[in-house]
Amino acid sequence: MGKFRNIDISNIFHKSFKIGLSLKAIDGFLEMIGGILLLFLNPARLNKMTVMLTEHELSQDPTDIIANTIIKMSSKFTVNTQYFGVIYLISHGALKLILVIVLWKRKVWAYPLTIISLGIFVVYQIYRYTIYHSTVLLLLTFLDIIIIALTYIEYKKLKTKSHYV
Repeated sequence: MGKFRNIDISNIFHKSFKIGLSLKAIDGFLEMIGGILLLFLNPARLNKMTVMLTEHELSQDPTDIIANTIIKMSSKFTVNTQYFGVIYLISHGALKLILVIVLWKRKVWAYPLTIISLGIFVVYQIYRYTIYHSTVLLLLTFLDIIIIALTYIEYKKLKTKSHYV
């Protein structure tokens, strides 16, 4: 029990904040890559891939739930869906990377901007969750809420330090 008396909770929050920023940077980068790759996945290509991946299973069992679900989902992929996905992923990823970079540079104005931006993402993700019930979306929303809290704590700490300097 004596070991835990000297734990600096502020340092734990700071390290968690840095880890969270790193995860957000990776997430933003992967979103941008995904958006770029999505440029090449038009509905015709997706249809060919879907047929190729499901034809063997459906030839053995035409009522296969997983294969039929994949076909049904891919049939909803339109050019408009593709363009929305490209724009959304690239802009969302770029915004995350920009916010992470300015937070790493400890720009005071970036903290409230990050909190507001992530708050908007959280609201949108909750809305999307009510429609699609995606566990991954729920986990990303939870991560964003944690990052918002850690950003707020870092911002308060930074403002307090700059107030005394």
